Amino acid sequence: MGRAWSATRTSADILRGSMLKSASLAALLVLLAVPQVVHTQASSLFIEDLTWEEVAAALKSGKTTALFYTGGGEQNGPHLAFGKHNAVARYVVERIAKELGNALIYPVLPYSPSGDPSKKEGMMAFPGSSSLTDETYGMVARDIVLGAATSGFKDIILIGDHGGGQDVLKQTAATLDARLKPSGARVFYCDDLYFKSRDEFSRYLHDHKVTGEGHAGVEDTSAILYVKPEWVRKDKIAGKDPAKGVEGDPRSGRAELGKVQLDLKVKVAVAQIRAQVASHNGQ
Repeated sequence: MGRAWSATRTSADILRGSMLKSASLAALLVLLAVPQVVHTQASSLFIEDLTWEEVAAALKSGKTTALFYTGGGEQNGPHLAFGKHNAVARYVVERIAKELGNALIYPVLPYSPSGDPSKKEGMMAFPGSSSLTDETYGMVARDIVLGAATSGFKDIILIGDHGGGQDVLKQTAATLDARLKPSGARVFYCDDLYFKSRDEFSRYLHDHKVTGEGHAGVEDTSAILYVKPEWVRKDKIAGKDPAKGVEGDPRSGRAELGKVQLDLKVKVAVAQIRAQVASHNGQ
């Protein structure tokens, strides 16, 4: 009986020791994981992921370009989610910031002008659509720019992913650039991302005999198939149908076309921003 008790005790001791070792290993793994998480957050280029001390350190290290990118809240047909512009915006602006090497990103504004928000017409005729008036949109952009200048950013770039509000961004940038120039900050409007990239992608589609351009058509569908495929209702993809908010034909949409399109956005935007910042620095 004494032997049996001794054997049982020995087994319990072994089990307890094994559990302690497992707990110690788990604790060690947690400790090792924590710095990795912190590092990932601190290395983000999105200001919303950072603390004020991390932003201050980034500014001190030379990241003095601020990017303010606006998306949109318009409908995109029965087959694409409302967040189309915002998904594209986050993907594209992060790539732009990485290419520039000296930029941080303000939170993407998920709204832009898409018609009178009080009237059920145009994009606002579709449930869920959201829109800002030009006045509100301009005031938001103005306040973000002024805040960026106050924080110490020297080159502040306004970019719009949606057609509505492009003129507002252009005028806001011009007005604030004149106001802030004496303080050493400059404000630029990057229009190539919207206009030039659209023209170049349209030529690409034509050269490759791809049809279906237009709102919620091949361009929009391809972009979301590439960056956020779960937002595409593939069973709802059909031909052009303006009554359902589809001005193009999404049936030619392909993820690989989305990559080409977004690569063009990044390329032309980086080139324009670099030229603008160089002009500020007298290069």
